[in-house]
Amino acid sequence: MDQKPRRTRELGIAVGTLPTGPLNAITDVADVLVGHTTIDDGADLHTGVTAVVPRQLGVGCRALPAAVYVGNGYGKLVGSTQVAELGVLESPIVLTATLSVFRAADALLTYLMDRDPAGVSFNPLVGETNDAHLSDIRRRPVTEEHVLDAVRHASAGLPAEGCVGAGTGTAALGFKAGIGTSSRRVGVEGSSCTVGALVQSNFSGVLTVLGVSMPAAELLPRCDREEPPGNSCMIIVATDAPVDARQLGRLARRAVFAMSPGGRGVQQRQRRLRDRLHHDTATAAAATRRDARSDLRRRHGLGRGSPAQLDVHGRDHHRCPGQGAACRPAPAGAPAARHRRSAAHRRGTGPATWCVLGRVTPEAGPSCHRSGVAGATSTVRLSSPP
Repeated sequence: MDQKPRRTRELGIAVGTLPTGPLNAITDVADVLVGHTTIDDGADLHTGVTAVVPRQLGVGCRALPAAVYVGNGYGKLVGSTQVAELGVLESPIVLTATLSVFRAADALLTYLMDRDPAGVSFNPLVGETNDAHLSDIRRRPVTEEHVLDAVRHASAGLPAEGCVGAGTGTAALGFKAGIGTSSRRVGVEGSSCTVGALVQSNFSGVLTVLGVSMPAAELLPRCDREEPPGNSCMIIVATDAPVDARQLGRLARRAVFAMSPGGRGVQQRQRRLRDRLHHDTATAAAATRRDARSDLRRRHGLGRGSPAQLDVHGRDHHRCPGQGAACRPAPAGAPAARHRRSAAHRRGTGPATWCVLGRVTPEAGPSCHRSGVAGATSTVRLSSPP
């Protein structure tokens, strides 16, 4: 018996407290279009192409701010290196099956070259999940025509969801999955902005609805319970908020954690990822501070551990180029705390400068030398067109 797909809100299930956009879809973000091409021969092929097309990209606009974040995994994400390095998106974002990525990227390259006949460098962006469990992935049935149809027929209406496009052959949490989309309205500095997301879901675990586990083995006992190996999910986030590539990176890094309420297995993987991120961040920050101190010592000829030149935290105190006064050394027996400025500095009669964790921070005097201490986090990426 055919069943019409129903969205969760039609079933009375609302996720979160923020209001949705008019369509509750990524296309609620202005000038974001979505198109699908579905390949289903009724036998061995159940795959396709999904394209997210920023309408602003064209002859008059070659790039938009973007970021990529890879959470706890790897993939055949063609074009991600340039997005991560330059912080710009130059093409529609295409999703498909793992072994069709490269044909899809070549087809998208054709689209970009037709749009700019004089161009000699392009960066098509194509992501994937592996639908080999339900489709004959080795046949690589995606053609240039399939990709171009998805891109050229993309629209601003409510995108088809479920078993369509790049989600035709995917499964998640023990059930048939596919493409899903949603949006939220949020206030930012007195104005209202829209954040939309589109996902290609293909991972294991146990579905959780309103905190209640919905194990597929119990709800569908007579169905094939074999789950595909591996876990993957492509998440595309778009927003009309006035943000740059760095801020989009922050948005992307948080998008992966939005998966955790959906399933028990996902929650466990997210906890492991958070623990690893915290460990990697702390380790990288400590190493960066050590490198910064060594750099200061080397550049200013300071001996390692000299009590006349290092305070109780091991921070370097040296004369700043172009200034008439040096950073004040910590007095003998001083407690383990940041030392205060001199009386002259407090009265405003001298250049106010002090050292904090290896960074020379001036309050006055643009010529004061600065040695930055950079923070670091683990590698993680995800597409976020504006």
